[in-house]
Amino acid sequence: MYDVVILTDKRYEEPKSINWYIQQVLTEDQLLLLELEKLGLRVIKKAWNSLDFNWSETKFAIFRSTWDYFDKFRDFKTWLEKVKEETTFINSYELINWNLDKKYLIELNKKGINIPTSEVITKENNLTLECLFKKYDFNEAIIKPTISGAARETYKISKNNFHKYEKKFFDLKSKEDIIFQEFLSNIVSKGETSLIFIGENYTHAVKKIAKKGDFRVQDDHGGSVEVYNANKEEIIFAKSCLNKCPTLPIYSRVDIIYDNNNEISLGELEMIEPELWFRNNKDAAKLLANEIYKLY
Repeated sequence: MYDVVILTDKRYEEPKSINWYIQQVLTEDQLLLLELEKLGLRVIKKAWNSLDFNWSETKFAIFRSTWDYFDKFRDFKTWLEKVKEETTFINSYELINWNLDKKYLIELNKKGINIPTSEVITKENNLTLECLFKKYDFNEAIIKPTISGAARETYKISKNNFHKYEKKFFDLKSKEDIIFQEFLSNIVSKGETSLIFIGENYTHAVKKIAKKGDFRVQDDHGGSVEVYNANKEEIIFAKSCLNKCPTLPIYSRVDIIYDNNNEISLGELEMIEPELWFRNNKDAAKLLANEIYKLY
């Protein structure tokens, strides 16, 4: 029996070779594992799709580095529905299910949260990129699946070149729902800020900056990450996003970008498997371990 399973994917369970990127993942998971063990909890790290594990033999399963779920979404969703009956997820199943699909951004916008101007295009919708650019008159836009991560199938397009992407857009929306968003130029000049929260407690932040000539800020796409001290306005905005969620998450990351009017906007709300940069603030891992311990 285990008290906590730290959920990962097969690449990070027992990697045969380790580069700088994999080492970051291992370090993050290990920092949490050690803090949980200090509290006397029995902890193991397992890939979510492990075939040799009985999930009813653990009290809690916390999502950490399950960074392949969006590539195997059907399998993941089947697993999620089954295992929710066998153990308790952290964050909760309800929050995870809500946060899986970026349609939550539209919901939060209706509750007063500023997001980039966005529209969800479903498989049944006949809208073209030409129609969308006429409707919104954006100079530049982003298209991406509503269920995605790590900039999978994410494209920056403009009113001058969208015709080149019509086929790609059609192919994508024939398979999955797409979100069409105004491109925020500050992502290139100012980057994206990630604020980390344990419950309602802001712990630390980082700023992610895309490499020259790109707009994707993820470090696996060549972006860089630096320590950042969030200001009062940014923290208040992030907390307002969390307070409008179905329930308060035990851990979360709020990604914010300054929009084209230089107002704070929500890029994404990460509650499933966000990188939390515990290596920059080990106290945050301790806080999370304590929150899990309180659930007993």
